[in-house]
Amino acid sequence: MKKNIRIEIKDEKKSAGEFVHAWHRAEKGEPPEEPVSRIYFQDLETLLKILTPRRLELLKFLHDKGNMSIRALAAALKRDYKNVYQDVKLLVTIGLIVTSKNVLSVPWERIVADVRLAAFPTPYLTA
Repeated sequence: MKKNIRIEIKDEKKSAGEFVHAWHRAEKGEPPEEPVSRIYFQDLETLLKILTPRRLELLKFLHDKGNMSIRALAAALKRDYKNVYQDVKLLVTIGLIVTSKNVLSVPWERIVADVRLAAFPTPYLTA
């Protein structure tokens, strides 16, 4: 079954706070909240470095066309194998692509990004 994954910008303190909240719920015997697949980035700059337009294009293509090897993906995208390999390796590491017996797949139907306006750097204003 395909599902959604949430991408959020959250520092270590806030991420740890979620863990503590879940721990306290468990101690009180409250049922766990609905599990949600998430990827956290520490800041917007890191998120944009990781999820580049080319990597998003690769994810969408692989999702739309279905399972394939890195070599087939590189050929279909008309990109250099080495560059596609590096992109896939990173996307596997963060959990946006899964691999089994050298076949790649995207287990997500949607990637939902939650970016607070406070995550954007404030430009310096000049008078």
